[in-house]
Amino acid sequence: MGTATIAANLIVITSLMMVCTAAAYTNHTVGGNAGWSFNATTNTTAANYSSWAATQTFSLGDFLLFKTNSNQTVIETYNKTTYQSCAYDDSDSDDTFQYGGGDQHFGEALTIEVPLLLEGSTYYFSSAGDGVQCQLGMAFEINVAHGAGLPESLNRAPPPPYNEPPGPDSAQSPDTLTGSKPSGNGAFRIGGGLCALLPLLMLLF
Repeated sequence: MGTATIAANLIVITSLMMVCTAAAYTNHTVGGNAGWSFNATTNTTAANYSSWAATQTFSLGDFLLFKTNSNQTVIETYNKTTYQSCAYDDSDSDDTFQYGGGDQHFGEALTIEVPLLLEGSTYYFSSAGDGVQCQLGMAFEINVAHGAGLPESLNRAPPPPYNEPPGPDSAQSPDTLTGSKPSGNGAFRIGGGLCALLPLLMLLF
C-alpha cells in the first residue's frame, strides 16, 4: 500500500471520527409533540412525562428541550427528596436549579433548553401551583449516562440565570433567550454503521 493511499485512508478515518463525535449528542423534546404544559381547567398534563422519559436514552452533552410558554418554569434537581416533595426553595441547596422564560409576555410560546451536565439520576418538575402541577404528573426522572462525555462548550457550564416570569398584566416587550442553542431539531445519533467500524479501521493502520 503506497504512502499516498495510507495518507488518504487516514484522512477518511479522521473525518469519520469527527462526524461520529459531532453526532454523538441528542436533543430530546420533552413530551414529544405535546410539549411541556398543563391544562389548569382539567388539571391534566399534556403528556405522560414519566412514560416519555422511559423511551429515551440520555447522555452527557444532550439537551432537553422544553417547548412551553413564558409563564411556565422547569425545576432541575439532583436531590430526590426535593423531587418527591414537589417543592423548590432557591435558598435550600446548590443541587437544584430553576429555569424560566425571562422577560417575555405572559403566556408567550418559548423553548427552554437544558443541557445534561452530570451523570446519574436527574429530576425535573414544574413548580407552578405550589407543587400541584408536579403532584398531578408534571414531573419525570432520567438517568444520564456518560456517552461521549461533555463537549468542551458545556464543560462546567453554569445554568442560565432565572428571571421571574411576568404576570398576566405584564406589558414588557419580549426578549430572546440567551445561551447556546443546540443544533438540530429532535433526536439524532449515529450508533452503528461506520462509527461502529472505526476501531477496526484504525487497527489496519
